[in-house]
Amino acid sequence: MSSEEAAAADKNTATDGDGMSWWYRWLCKTAAVLGGISCAVMGIWNCVTVHPLNIAAGVWMVLTACVLFICEVPFCCQFVEFANAVADRADRMRPWQKAMLYCGMALFPVFLSLSITTLFGNAIAFATGVLYGLASLGKKGDAVSYARLQHQKQADEEKLAGTTDGSAP
Repeated sequence: MSSEEAAAADKNTATDGDGMSWWYRWLCKTAAVLGGISCAVMGIWNCVTVHPLNIAAGVWMVLTACVLFICEVPFCCQFVEFANAVADRADRMRPWQKAMLYCGMALFPVFLSLSITTLFGNAIAFATGVLYGLASLGKKGDAVSYARLQHQKQADEEKLAGTTDGSAP
């Protein structure tokens, strides 16, 4: 693959500075919206009880839903004055930072009160964090560069062993 073909392939992926393509960015945002909805619904359902830990977990789930909505889709929170400022700051975060934030916020209610509602309510929010975590790993390399790397590695091993023609010393 020539450098011109590689540049054309990079233009076709349409990535920003964080290395995420447009379709993966939309997948993460869609997962965040679905995670926010599930956290909000299950969090409110979790608050309908007399157990204080379930109520605390439900309130945390509603808080997680608010954070997901404000960070990922601020146009849903257009009447909240600080939503755009928070969303701009969240857009500047690296994918691994978002992964830690979303996964941590999704795990806390599960540890607080382990139940079906906390597990299912936080599953999609946790999946959003996992998607951002996978985005932080970067793009997969192509086969040509991998073959070059393996050939270089083999040449280096032969040089260390003292053989270049494949025969024993």
